[in-house]
Amino acid sequence: MNTDKKGKELIIAGIGEMLWDIQGDKKTFGGAPANFVCHCANLGAKASMISCIGNDDLGKQALSFLKSKNVNIKTVSLSAEYETGVVNVLLDENGVPSYEIKENVAWDYIPFSEETKNSAAEVDAVCFGSLSQRSTISRNSILKYLENTSPGCLRMFDINIRQNYYSEEIILKSLKLANALKLNEDELPLVVEFLNLKGTQKELLRAIQQKFDLKLAILTSGAEGALMLTENEESFEIPPILKEIKSTVGAGDSFTAAAVTGYMQNKPLSVINKHANAVASFVCSQTGAVPVLPEHLKTFKH
Repeated sequence: MNTDKKGKELIIAGIGEMLWDIQGDKKTFGGAPANFVCHCANLGAKASMISCIGNDDLGKQALSFLKSKNVNIKTVSLSAEYETGVVNVLLDENGVPSYEIKENVAWDYIPFSEETKNSAAEVDAVCFGSLSQRSTISRNSILKYLENTSPGCLRMFDINIRQNYYSEEIILKSLKLANALKLNEDELPLVVEFLNLKGTQKELLRAIQQKFDLKLAILTSGAEGALMLTENEESFEIPPILKEIKSTVGAGDSFTAAAVTGYMQNKPLSVINKHANAVASFVCSQTGAVPVLPEHLKTFKH
């Protein structure tokens, strides 16, 4: 069990897409916020998922999967009208994924219920992205959830740009409601264009952090390393060299989970960054987005 600096058990939520990645004849559980909460549970937090699934076999299997990862499913809604989300995943020769995302599925219709509102009031941190805001209903539910969190809640915007499922309005409104940000080297130019900023990657990340008064800002660049910034601290870390990369699916989500849990435990940025890189590297060496972490990666080392 991981606790914050006051010894309180960390309660962390993910809100948004929850789906199955279909790759050939194999299917694996997915969705960035869903992967995130599974990794948070792996890292010792009390994790909850807010989403919507269909009343179908894939929906039942998704709930079973979350249960097996010790994730609270009370705020996962059931739709009688829409089916559980599916994404077709294609990997290139370097194991880098591309996605074909089915539209008009259950996670496009996440409701904002009394139970969801109660969840928002109690969480210490929540992670959300842009993909799950492609529909008006889910977008409104996500924004309401963020507005109902406590002032001390870490609201992590993990942008996760996918295909054309984003807009300048969604990105900028999300940044205003967030107080933490994670993006990769491909997403940075997009945000920079919206904000009309110039400079080095470090200068750009700092400018974004200051403009939106972010407690934590993270730029990941795969094997080139990750940059983390707070108002008074910065850290750059290069991940361990891997002999074999099986898949990068879920690696970014595991990095975000480690970053959030470490930050909420008040760890130094250098410790958080090193551990997040180690966790993400391990995920790259495995198949599936949420492999079980080895014991030495479940807790942060000083």
